[in-house]
Amino acid sequence: MVLEKLGDSLKGTLQKIAKSVFVDEKLINELVKDIQRALLQSDVNVKLVFELTKKIKERALKEEVPSGLTKREHLVNIVYEELTNFLGGEKSELNITDKKPNKIMLIGLFGSGKTTTAGKLAKYYTKRGKKVALVGLDIHRPAAMDQIEQVGKQANVPVFLDRKVKDPVKIYKEFEKEYSKYDLIIVDTAGRDALSEDLIQELKTVYNTVKPDENLLVISADIGQAAQKQADTFHKSAGITGVMVTKMDGTAKGGGALSACAVTKAPIKFIGVGEKIGDLEHFNPQGFVGRLLGMGDIEALLEKAKEAVTEEEAKDMQAKLLKGEFTLVDLYSQMEAMKKMGSLGKIMEMIPGMGQLKLPKEALNVQQEKLKTWKHVMDSMNKKELEDPTIMDSSRIDRIAKGAGVSSSDVRELLKQYKQSKKLVKMLKGGADSPEKMMKKFKGKMPKGMKF
Repeated sequence: MVLEKLGDSLKGTLQKIAKSVFVDEKLINELVKDIQRALLQSDVNVKLVFELTKKIKERALKEEVPSGLTKREHLVNIVYEELTNFLGGEKSELNITDKKPNKIMLIGLFGSGKTTTAGKLAKYYTKRGKKVALVGLDIHRPAAMDQIEQVGKQANVPVFLDRKVKDPVKIYKEFEKEYSKYDLIIVDTAGRDALSEDLIQELKTVYNTVKPDENLLVISADIGQAAQKQADTFHKSAGITGVMVTKMDGTAKGGGALSACAVTKAPIKFIGVGEKIGDLEHFNPQGFVGRLLGMGDIEALLEKAKEAVTEEEAKDMQAKLLKGEFTLVDLYSQMEAMKKMGSLGKIMEMIPGMGQLKLPKEALNVQQEKLKTWKHVMDSMNKKELEDPTIMDSSRIDRIAKGAGVSSSDVRELLKQYKQSKKLVKMLKGGADSPEKMMKKFKGKMPKGMKF
């Protein structure tokens, strides 16, 4: 998980609130100290930490508890709201319109991950129905053109570049007539070891030529609090419209980078959460804090679901559920969708309440392996068996196991999972609660400050 240690610390703090008998000044002081410790360990600036916790303490001691909330719920809500505001408040959208082309320019220092991010961004918008192309203008770094060509292939988008020309403006202008064919072009620029006068001048020249709709600064999370100085300097020199924070997976300094960028008032637009081409998330402070606190991130979950399942497939599944129909083929489709959405661990942290369960990584990996095993089992079944697994006897189960290269117990475990899923479908069809009532119940368990 992104900032896993910070998330675990904050969840522990909330559990302390939940277990406490009284919500008094002593508990609030303990809570404040726990939050300070957690944020400082994640490399967040000391001054910012104390400003944040001062606000939390003042609100917790002075505010009246709104009707309908307990003191505990109100305290959790204060922590959620203040952490969300601390990281920028509202989600910041990119300025993508119906015109052709929209232009996004990526700037930053060496090693920040600009080229990789260009590919991820291309993949992100391609999935959303946009026709995207990449433009390679990094003329300084050895193999930069090779790299952007490679990420273009991974994202399955065309790349405009010229290895022979050593002037970024000339390269950009060379393909200018082609750009109008695309909804979006993403321009990758050169970096330096530091923000030198040469780099500033080059960026200004390229900026004036491209005239981008978005000029995004790409910053690596592992630089921590130094992100603030970078964001400030680039903003003054090159007029950035937002920040993309890369390498958020596996770094304690990510907290420092996020908070530092938020302080500059340059909104964080996206965060890179892994090495794969699809590991890019639109940064939503509300959802991000929700995940850190174990409250989930419904919006991100729905976003991933949209990527994995088409609207037509979703409607088809809904119709089947309402009829009470559910076959192994449907379970297979669900498993395929789950695979597209990412790892079970990442999905679980987006589901309200599930992020608070301390499941070991080994257990999650086992579940991931089970999905692969069950897929092999289903591939060894015929159409009739997939539609009605109850027709299989013991000898057929053994033959399927042999054909799939698994044990008979693996096949039986899949059939057990199917029966449980089938029961749930029947409950959904015949239960007293309508889907609307069920959603209201679910919503009622969410923190009051969370949007759903």
